[in-house]
Amino acid sequence: MAVDVYAGIPHVQVYETRWEADDAAYDTWLKEVRETVGAVFGLSPETLAMKVRRRQKGTEQYEKTGQEGDELIVSEDGLRFSVNLHAYLDTGLFLDHRQTRAMVRERSQGKRFLNLFAYTGSFSVHAAAGGASESLTLDLSRTYQEWSLRNFQLNGLDLTRHRLERVDVMQWLEDAPRLGRRYDLIVMDPPSFSNSKKMTATLDVQRDHAWMINRCLGLLSARGELFFSNNRRGFKLYENELAPCRVEEITRQTVPEDFGRGRPHRCWIIRRLED
Repeated sequence: MAVDVYAGIPHVQVYETRWEADDAAYDTWLKEVRETVGAVFGLSPETLAMKVRRRQKGTEQYEKTGQEGDELIVSEDGLRFSVNLHAYLDTGLFLDHRQTRAMVRERSQGKRFLNLFAYTGSFSVHAAAGGASESLTLDLSRTYQEWSLRNFQLNGLDLTRHRLERVDVMQWLEDAPRLGRRYDLIVMDPPSFSNSKKMTATLDVQRDHAWMINRCLGLLSARGELFFSNNRRGFKLYENELAPCRVEEITRQTVPEDFGRGRPHRCWIIRRLED
């Protein structure tokens, strides 16, 4: 179980485990969790955002829960972000990457920034706030591109220099070399798996990551950097399949201390070798 706190409001996630209990005992335990968390935060148990998380398939993490929920504006390093604790399985802002976002912001001054599988665009907002000369934010979901736009607007950022496009990112990576664009800083944090009907093919991060990284390396400027991350359990980076590059794992720097023993993601900085 994990309890994340957004602007003083708890968001409770209960994960699948090997612990076995009959339905009645499990329901009793969930009720006790609601009551305990509610008491700690001074909230009615019935109003808590509480989700039982199971192993995700396809695009489940981005699907609606059936509840509406209200927009909540939270602050991170002086920036404002829209979250919704009830409507979706995820809230719109992954807290395990807040240190990664800070690292991206620190590197963004004067950079051409590209955000792939952007979700709600939080990396792009940090890059723009950090002084990126331009940015391109790509995601397939209309909902999340509109959410990204909301986050840009909340921070008063210039949308003439910071563009958002709704695309199949895998297809975009296939076509990108013909566009002749170069980027100084790229963030790629793909889902572990996706079989969206809007995509031309399925995505499996273990199977496809080397191809995706190599495509990104071809888009980097001479001293450019790629932040590559994913949250697939047991993920193995296929370095022997990568084009010539320097690979540095930075997971210890990107996972916040309050995530304890867990490792919610792994993260690397990958740099192309200078020509």
